[in-house]
Amino acid sequence: MSIVVNLYYTGKDGAARKFVKEMTESGLVEYIRNEPGNERYEYFFPADDPETVLLIDRWENQEAIDRHHALPVMGEIVRLRDKYDLSMKVERFTPNELPEHDQKFIRK
Repeated sequence: MSIVVNLYYTGKDGAARKFVKEMTESGLVEYIRNEPGNERYEYFFPADDPETVLLIDRWENQEAIDRHHALPVMGEIVRLRDKYDLSMKVERFTPNELPEHDQKFIRK
């Protein structure tokens, strides 16, 4: 079963957005997206908080996350996180199907 990890990176003076820019331009984002077991790696910007960035990170299973954490790329992520002095909040989920009675609220 997939595991979804929401990571909220928060900084000051646009640091979180600078972090995303460097992650993207350095090729780290593309590298992570191509790792075995990665199903999603996307950044979002909350409309009401310009100092926070949300990363939605989805992995095939815990083993894929563990492999990712053991790679040198994690050291680069930590280095950039420290460079931009970002704090983090993390939420972890296992997705499930939307109940049938909620389907009527979804517009396709």
